[in-house]
Amino acid sequence: MGRLQDKVCLMTGGAGSLGAATARLFLAEGAKVMLADLEEAALQLTKAALGGGDLETVVCDVTQAASLESAVEAAARRWGAIDVLFSNAGNFGVVAPIAAYPEDVFDAVYAVHVKGAFLLCRSAAPKMRDGGSIVITSSVAGLRGDPGVYAYITAKHAQIGLMRCLAKELAPRRIRVNTLHPGPVDNSFQRNVESGLTKTIGRDGGEFFNELIPLGRHARPEEIAQSALYLASDQSSFTTGALLMVDGGMSA
Repeated sequence: MGRLQDKVCLMTGGAGSLGAATARLFLAEGAKVMLADLEEAALQLTKAALGGGDLETVVCDVTQAASLESAVEAAARRWGAIDVLFSNAGNFGVVAPIAAYPEDVFDAVYAVHVKGAFLLCRSAAPKMRDGGSIVITSSVAGLRGDPGVYAYITAKHAQIGLMRCLAKELAPRRIRVNTLHPGPVDNSFQRNVESGLTKTIGRDGGEFFNELIPLGRHARPEEIAQSALYLASDQSSFTTGALLMVDGGMSA
C-alpha cells in the first residue's frame, strides 16, 4: 500500500516542473490528485505526460478567491474531503534597486505567493479531513536577503508567517502545516531567474548559484517531490510548524 493510498490531494502550480514531479510521485503512492494551474493547455500537457492514475485538472487563478473556491469544490465533488493541500503556485518578478522596483511587479508576486496561499487555505481547510497535511512551497529565499529581489524574498518570508499561524490554529484537528524550502532547482523557472542574473552580474548565473550550494549543484525536481511526500504523508505525523530545507546546504 502506498504512503498516500486513497488520499485526496489538491495541488496549485500543478503544471510546473515541481508540481508535475510531485504529482507523479503522489500518484505512484496511491493518491487521487487534482492539479490546478492558470493555463488549460499547460495542464493538459502535464496530464498527458503523467500518463494516467486517478488524476484530474482544473484551471485556477490563485489570486482570485472565487477561482480557488471552484478548484476546492471540484476536488471535493470528485472525491470527497481533501487530505493533502500543496500550495505550490509561484512567480518571480524582477531584480532591481529599491528606488526602481516596480510596484505592480511587487503586488503581482505577493498576490500569487502570499495571498494565493492564504486564499487556498481559507477555502480548503474547512473541507479537509482531520489528520491531513498542508504543504506550502516557500524557498531558501525565505531565510535570506539579497539586493534587488524585493518581491520574491519578501513573499517567501511571509509564507512562513502564514504557515506558523495555520499550524497552531489547525493543530486541534491534527492537520499539520509546514513550509518546503527548495534551493535552486534545475528547471525552467530557475533558468529564467539565472538568465536575468547573468545579465546583472556579468557571469553565468547557474555557476554563481552552484558556488553558493555546499553540495555543488542544483536540485532535481524529483528530489523536491520526495520532501513534499514526506510532509504530505504520515511519515511526518509529529511535524508541524516546521521549515524543511531542501537546498543542498545553501542556508547552512
